[in-house]
Amino acid sequence: MRPALLGSVAVVLALVLTAPSAAATDRYPVSYGLAGLAKAAEAQLTRPGSAPPGANNWSCTPSAAHPDPVVLVHGASANMTANWQTISPLLANNGYCVFALTYGVPAGTPFPLNQIGGRNPMEQSAAELSSFVDRVLAATGAGKVDIVGHSEGSLMPNYYVKFLGGAAKVSDYVGLTPLWNGSNVANLANFYALARAVGLGPVIDSLVDIIFPAARQFLRGSDFLTKLAEGGVAHPGVRYTTIMTKYDEAVVPYSSGYLRTPNATDVVLQNLCSQDYAGHAMVAFDPNATQVILNALDPANAKPVRCQFVPVSP
Repeated sequence: MRPALLGSVAVVLALVLTAPSAAATDRYPVSYGLAGLAKAAEAQLTRPGSAPPGANNWSCTPSAAHPDPVVLVHGASANMTANWQTISPLLANNGYCVFALTYGVPAGTPFPLNQIGGRNPMEQSAAELSSFVDRVLAATGAGKVDIVGHSEGSLMPNYYVKFLGGAAKVSDYVGLTPLWNGSNVANLANFYALARAVGLGPVIDSLVDIIFPAARQFLRGSDFLTKLAEGGVAHPGVRYTTIMTKYDEAVVPYSSGYLRTPNATDVVLQNLCSQDYAGHAMVAFDPNATQVILNALDPANAKPVRCQFVPVSP
Protein backbone atom coordinates (compact mmCIF):
# COMPACT_ATOMS: atom_id res chain seq x y z
CA MET A 1 0.00 0.00 0.00
CA ARG A 2 2.85 2.38 0.77
CA PRO A 3 5.24 3.43 -2.06
CA ALA A 4 8.32 1.22 -2.23
CA LEU A 5 11.46 2.80 -0.82
CA LEU A 6 13.45 0.86 -3.41
CA GLY A 7 12.52 3.25 -6.20
CA SER A 8 14.01 6.63 -7.11
CA VAL A 9 17.27 5.82 -5.36
CA ALA A 10 19.27 8.29 -7.40
CA VAL A 11 16.84 11.10 -6.62
CA VAL A 12 16.88 10.34 -2.93
CA LEU A 13 20.67 10.19 -2.75
CA ALA A 14 20.94 13.50 -4.58
CA LEU A 15 18.76 15.13 -1.95
CA VAL A 16 20.73 14.01 1.10
CA LEU A 17 20.54 16.45 3.98
CA THR A 18 22.87 16.56 6.94
CA ALA A 19 21.35 14.46 9.72
CA PRO A 20 21.04 15.92 13.21
CA SER A 21 24.11 14.93 15.21
CA ALA A 22 23.57 12.11 17.69
CA ALA A 23 24.06 12.76 21.37
CA ALA A 24 27.33 11.51 22.82
CA THR A 25 25.47 8.77 24.69
CA ASP A 26 23.67 7.55 21.59
CA ARG A 27 24.95 4.26 20.26
CA TYR A 28 23.42 4.61 16.81
CA PRO A 29 23.30 7.69 14.54
CA VAL A 30 19.76 8.72 13.64
CA SER A 31 18.92 10.43 10.34
CA TYR A 32 15.64 12.19 9.62
CA GLY A 33 13.75 13.42 6.59
CA LEU A 34 15.50 13.15 3.24
CA ALA A 35 18.68 12.00 4.96
CA GLY A 36 16.72 9.13 6.49
CA LEU A 37 15.26 8.20 3.12
CA ALA A 38 18.75 8.25 1.62
CA LYS A 39 20.05 6.02 4.39
CA ALA A 40 17.21 3.58 3.75
CA ALA A 41 18.05 3.49 0.04
CA GLU A 42 21.74 2.95 0.78
CA ALA A 43 21.01 0.13 3.23
CA GLN A 44 18.73 -1.58 0.74
CA LEU A 45 21.36 -1.35 -1.99
CA THR A 46 24.33 -2.44 0.08
CA ARG A 47 22.82 -4.67 2.79
CA PRO A 48 19.54 -6.03 1.43
CA GLY A 49 17.59 -8.03 3.99
CA SER A 50 19.62 -6.77 6.94
CA ALA A 51 18.07 -5.72 10.24
CA PRO A 52 17.94 -1.95 10.75
CA PRO A 53 20.41 -0.43 13.22
CA GLY A 54 19.61 -1.35 16.81
CA ALA A 55 17.20 -4.16 15.95
CA ASN A 56 17.23 -7.92 16.47
CA ASN A 57 19.71 -8.19 19.30
CA TRP A 58 18.33 -11.47 20.57
CA SER A 59 20.29 -11.19 23.82
CA CYS A 60 18.68 -7.83 24.69
CA THR A 61 17.15 -7.73 28.18
CA PRO A 62 14.29 -5.23 28.61
CA SER A 63 14.86 -2.61 31.29
CA ALA A 64 12.52 -1.77 34.15
CA ALA A 65 11.87 1.56 32.43
CA HIS A 66 10.93 -0.11 29.14
CA PRO A 67 9.81 -3.66 29.94
CA ASP A 68 8.03 -4.26 26.64
CA PRO A 69 10.18 -5.00 23.56
CA VAL A 70 9.12 -3.06 20.47
CA VAL A 71 8.27 -4.99 17.29
CA LEU A 72 8.52 -2.97 14.08
CA VAL A 73 6.13 -3.98 11.28
CA HIS A 74 6.88 -2.51 7.84
CA GLY A 75 4.49 -1.44 5.11
CA ALA A 76 3.46 -3.14 1.89
CA SER A 77 6.15 -3.40 -0.82
CA ALA A 78 8.80 -2.53 1.79
CA ASN A 79 10.87 -4.57 4.24
CA MET A 80 12.57 -4.14 7.61
CA THR A 81 15.79 -2.87 6.02
CA ALA A 82 14.25 0.09 4.21
CA ASN A 83 11.40 1.00 6.52
CA TRP A 84 13.12 1.41 9.88
CA GLN A 85 16.45 3.15 9.36
CA THR A 86 15.26 6.09 11.50
CA ILE A 87 12.85 4.64 14.05
CA SER A 88 14.84 1.52 14.97
CA PRO A 89 18.06 3.27 16.04
CA LEU A 90 16.06 6.00 17.78
CA LEU A 91 14.20 3.46 19.91
CA ALA A 92 17.39 1.54 20.67
CA ASN A 93 19.09 4.76 21.76
CA ASN A 94 16.17 5.37 24.11
CA GLY A 95 16.69 2.07 25.87
CA TYR A 96 14.21 -0.22 24.11
CA CYS A 97 14.82 -3.77 22.96
CA VAL A 98 13.88 -3.48 19.29
CA PHE A 99 12.95 -6.23 16.87
CA ALA A 100 11.95 -6.16 13.21
CA LEU A 101 10.87 -8.66 10.61
CA THR A 102 10.19 -8.81 6.90
CA TYR A 103 6.88 -10.57 6.36
CA GLY A 104 4.46 -11.39 3.59
CA VAL A 105 6.95 -12.69 0.99
CA PRO A 106 5.55 -15.62 -1.01
CA ALA A 107 7.53 -18.80 -0.46
CA GLY A 108 10.22 -19.44 -3.04
CA THR A 109 10.47 -15.83 -4.19
CA PRO A 110 14.01 -15.26 -5.56
CA PHE A 111 16.27 -12.29 -4.90
CA PRO A 112 15.70 -9.38 -5.41
CA LEU A 113 11.92 -9.85 -5.49
CA ASN A 114 12.10 -11.35 -2.01
CA GLN A 115 12.90 -7.85 -0.77
CA ILE A 116 9.35 -6.74 -1.56
CA GLY A 117 7.36 -7.65 1.52
CA GLY A 118 3.77 -7.42 2.65
CA ARG A 119 2.36 -9.18 -0.42
CA ASN A 120 0.72 -12.25 1.06
CA PRO A 121 -2.89 -12.11 2.31
CA MET A 122 -2.85 -10.27 5.60
CA GLU A 123 -4.30 -13.25 7.47
CA GLN A 124 -1.13 -15.17 6.57
CA SER A 125 1.10 -12.24 7.47
CA ALA A 126 -0.65 -11.94 10.84
CA ALA A 127 0.17 -15.58 11.56
CA GLU A 128 3.77 -14.84 10.62
CA LEU A 129 3.79 -11.89 13.00
CA SER A 130 2.32 -14.08 15.75
CA SER A 131 5.22 -16.53 15.48
CA PHE A 132 7.73 -13.67 15.51
CA VAL A 133 6.20 -12.09 18.61
CA ASP A 134 6.34 -15.44 20.40
CA ARG A 135 10.03 -15.68 19.51
CA VAL A 136 10.65 -12.18 20.88
CA LEU A 137 8.83 -12.94 24.13
CA ALA A 138 10.74 -16.19 24.58
CA ALA A 139 14.11 -14.54 23.94
CA THR A 140 13.53 -11.51 26.17
CA GLY A 141 11.43 -13.03 28.93
CA ALA A 142 8.92 -10.21 28.52
CA GLY A 143 5.21 -10.66 29.03
CA LYS A 144 4.08 -8.34 26.27
CA VAL A 145 5.40 -6.36 23.31
CA ASP A 146 4.63 -2.97 21.85
CA ILE A 147 3.97 -2.74 18.12
CA VAL A 148 4.97 0.13 15.86
CA GLY A 149 3.71 -0.34 12.32
CA HIS A 150 3.64 1.66 9.10
CA SER A 151 0.89 1.50 6.46
CA GLU A 152 0.06 -2.21 6.07
CA GLY A 153 2.08 -2.67 9.24
CA SER A 154 -0.37 -0.38 11.02
CA LEU A 155 -3.32 -2.49 9.88
CA MET A 156 -2.33 -6.15 9.61
CA PRO A 157 -1.22 -6.54 13.25
CA ASN A 158 -4.76 -5.77 14.39
CA TYR A 159 -5.85 -9.06 12.83
CA TYR A 160 -3.27 -10.72 15.06
CA VAL A 161 -4.57 -8.76 18.05
CA LYS A 162 -8.24 -9.51 17.47
CA PHE A 163 -8.25 -13.03 16.04
CA LEU A 164 -4.93 -14.76 16.77
CA GLY A 165 -4.55 -14.15 20.50
CA GLY A 166 -2.40 -11.06 20.19
CA ALA A 167 -4.48 -8.96 22.58
CA ALA A 168 -2.91 -10.81 25.52
CA LYS A 169 0.58 -10.10 24.18
CA VAL A 170 0.40 -6.45 23.05
CA SER A 171 0.43 -3.38 25.30
CA ASP A 172 0.85 -0.37 23.00
CA TYR A 173 0.02 -0.33 19.31
CA VAL A 174 1.28 2.64 17.31
CA GLY A 175 0.15 2.96 13.70
CA LEU A 176 1.79 5.30 11.18
CA THR A 177 -0.47 6.27 8.24
CA PRO A 178 -3.13 3.76 9.30
CA LEU A 179 -6.12 2.88 7.14
CA TRP A 180 -8.68 1.32 9.42
CA ASN A 181 -11.43 2.19 6.98
CA GLY A 182 -9.36 1.34 3.92
CA SER A 183 -8.28 3.54 1.05
CA ASN A 184 -9.96 4.78 -2.08
CA VAL A 185 -6.76 5.92 -3.76
CA ALA A 186 -7.31 6.65 -7.46
CA ASN A 187 -10.96 5.62 -6.92
CA LEU A 188 -9.86 2.00 -6.90
CA ALA A 189 -12.27 1.08 -4.11
CA ASN A 190 -15.18 2.47 -6.14
CA PHE A 191 -14.00 0.63 -9.24
CA TYR A 192 -13.61 -2.63 -7.34
CA ALA A 193 -17.07 -2.31 -5.79
CA LEU A 194 -18.56 -1.73 -9.23
CA ALA A 195 -16.69 -4.70 -10.67
CA ARG A 196 -18.00 -6.95 -7.92
CA ALA A 197 -21.52 -5.65 -8.44
CA VAL A 198 -21.45 -6.74 -12.08
CA GLY A 199 -19.90 -10.11 -11.32
CA LEU A 200 -16.27 -9.38 -12.23
CA GLY A 201 -14.93 -9.61 -8.69
CA PRO A 202 -13.54 -13.16 -9.02
CA VAL A 203 -11.73 -12.24 -12.25
CA ILE A 204 -10.06 -9.20 -10.70
CA ASP A 205 -9.25 -11.12 -7.53
CA SER A 206 -7.53 -13.87 -9.47
CA LEU A 207 -5.42 -11.38 -11.42
CA VAL A 208 -4.39 -9.34 -8.37
CA ASP A 209 -3.66 -12.44 -6.32
CA ILE A 210 -1.00 -13.56 -8.77
CA ILE A 211 1.22 -10.63 -7.81
CA PHE A 212 0.01 -8.91 -4.62
CA PRO A 213 -2.87 -10.64 -2.80
CA ALA A 214 -2.85 -8.12 0.06
CA ALA A 215 -3.46 -5.17 -2.27
CA ARG A 216 -7.21 -5.62 -2.63
CA GLN A 217 -7.57 -6.04 1.13
CA PHE A 218 -6.53 -2.39 1.61
CA LEU A 219 -9.46 -1.09 -0.39
CA ARG A 220 -12.37 0.50 1.43
CA GLY A 221 -15.16 -2.02 1.91
CA SER A 222 -12.99 -5.12 1.45
CA ASP A 223 -13.95 -8.38 3.12
CA PHE A 224 -10.80 -8.17 5.24
CA LEU A 225 -11.66 -4.73 6.59
CA THR A 226 -15.26 -5.74 7.19
CA LYS A 227 -14.12 -8.66 9.34
CA LEU A 228 -11.59 -6.48 11.16
CA ALA A 229 -14.37 -4.02 12.07
CA GLU A 230 -16.57 -6.67 13.66
CA GLY A 231 -17.31 -5.66 17.23
CA GLY A 232 -15.29 -2.48 16.79
CA VAL A 233 -11.90 -2.04 15.17
CA ALA A 234 -9.93 -1.33 18.36
CA HIS A 235 -9.53 -4.12 20.90
CA PRO A 236 -10.37 -2.73 24.36
CA GLY A 237 -7.36 -4.35 26.02
CA VAL A 238 -4.79 -2.56 23.86
CA ARG A 239 -3.75 1.10 23.88
CA TYR A 240 -3.65 2.52 20.33
CA THR A 241 -1.99 5.61 18.89
CA THR A 242 -2.63 6.56 15.28
CA ILE A 243 -0.39 9.03 13.42
CA MET A 244 -1.85 10.51 10.23
CA THR A 245 -0.73 13.06 7.66
CA LYS A 246 -3.01 15.22 5.58
CA TYR A 247 -0.57 14.80 2.69
CA ASP A 248 -0.97 11.02 2.53
CA GLU A 249 -1.06 10.09 -1.14
CA ALA A 250 -1.74 6.39 -0.50
CA VAL A 251 -4.38 6.43 2.24
CA VAL A 252 -7.26 8.35 0.71
CA PRO A 253 -8.81 9.98 2.61
CA TYR A 254 -6.16 10.26 5.32
CA SER A 255 -8.98 10.40 7.90
CA SER A 256 -9.39 6.65 7.41
CA GLY A 257 -6.77 6.48 10.15
CA TYR A 258 -9.07 7.79 12.90
CA LEU A 259 -10.18 5.28 15.53
CA ARG A 260 -12.14 7.64 17.81
CA THR A 261 -12.32 5.21 20.72
CA PRO A 262 -11.54 5.77 24.41
CA ASN A 263 -8.40 3.61 24.23
CA ALA A 264 -7.01 5.39 21.16
CA THR A 265 -5.15 8.66 20.64
CA ASP A 266 -5.59 10.00 17.11
CA VAL A 267 -2.85 12.38 15.94
CA VAL A 268 -2.76 14.39 12.70
CA LEU A 269 0.77 15.67 12.23
CA GLN A 270 -0.31 18.96 10.69
CA ASN A 271 -2.47 19.71 13.72
CA LEU A 272 0.74 19.60 15.74
CA CYS A 273 3.17 21.10 13.23
CA SER A 274 1.86 23.21 10.35
CA GLN A 275 5.18 22.98 8.47
CA ASP A 276 5.11 19.20 8.32
CA TYR A 277 4.47 18.16 4.70
CA ALA A 278 5.31 14.49 5.10
CA GLY A 279 3.65 12.12 2.68
CA HIS A 280 2.96 8.43 3.15
CA ALA A 281 6.54 7.16 3.06
CA MET A 282 8.19 10.14 4.75
CA VAL A 283 6.26 9.66 8.01
CA ALA A 284 8.65 6.83 8.94
CA PHE A 285 11.52 9.38 8.83
CA ASP A 286 9.66 12.33 10.32
CA PRO A 287 11.16 13.83 13.54
CA ASN A 288 7.76 15.12 14.61
CA ALA A 289 6.18 11.69 14.20
CA THR A 290 9.03 9.98 16.03
CA GLN A 291 8.46 12.13 19.11
CA VAL A 292 4.80 11.13 19.05
CA ILE A 293 5.94 7.50 18.95
CA LEU A 294 8.25 7.96 21.94
CA ASN A 295 5.46 9.68 23.87
CA ALA A 296 2.99 6.90 23.03
CA LEU A 297 5.35 4.18 24.25
CA ASP A 298 6.30 6.06 27.42
CA PRO A 299 3.52 8.51 28.27
CA ALA A 300 4.80 9.05 31.81
CA ASN A 301 7.89 10.72 30.34
CA ALA A 302 6.28 12.39 27.33
CA LYS A 303 8.00 15.46 25.89
CA PRO A 304 6.53 18.25 23.77
CA VAL A 305 6.90 17.82 20.03
CA ARG A 306 9.48 20.38 18.92
CA CYS A 307 8.09 21.02 15.49
CA GLN A 308 10.54 20.74 12.64
CA PHE A 309 10.02 21.45 8.98
CA VAL A 310 9.51 18.25 6.99
CA PRO A 311 9.60 18.49 3.18
CA VAL A 312 7.25 16.88 0.72
CA SER A 313 8.29 13.30 -0.07
CA PRO A 314 10.24 13.00 -3.34
